[in-house]
Amino acid sequence: MERRRFKQLAPLDQRLTEEAERLRKEARGTPPGFERERLIRRARRVETTAHMQEWLTSPGLRRPQ
Repeated sequence: MERRRFKQLAPLDQRLTEEAERLRKEARGTPPGFERERLIRRARRVETTAHMQEWLTSPGLRRPQ
């Protein structure tokens, strides 16, 4: 069985940023409560992932010695 592969059109950091924005926008339209908090937590996780990705791909990062 072959894996289906596809090429991403946007870089990972851009996709993560867009996803965080989408989640925050969805949270703004949701009444206060569990669902809204869940969306905000997810947006924070995605933003943290974007920052980690930025850090990992930065030219100043050195391998462990």
